[in-house]
Amino acid sequence: MTPPRPHPIRFSVEPRDVPLEKAARRLHLTAEQFRAALSELLQRGFPGADPTTGMFDLQAIDKWCERRNPVLFGLTPLPERVETRLADTMEERFHAAKVRGRNG
Repeated sequence: MTPPRPHPIRFSVEPRDVPLEKAARRLHLTAEQFRAALSELLQRGFPGADPTTGMFDLQAIDKWCERRNPVLFGLTPLPERVETRLADTMEERFHAAKVRGRNG
């Protein structure tokens, strides 16, 4: 029995999901620098790694980078810290609920 032969036409596949080292390079950082900054980056809305594969989505990283300069790309700006925005939203909801309770 002969082993299967590869098809003569080969297609280049550009991966969308990449390991930490390549995600770091996308930001022009070493893997060590990226690991050190990752917590702060995530707080600023940086797209985290896939929970199953541990890979980072390059397109999501590019979109995140574009949102840092919204005027150039016609986008809305990123909040400074995601938790702050969420906390403000919860506080606003709580306040609105109290007001509704007083006004019927």
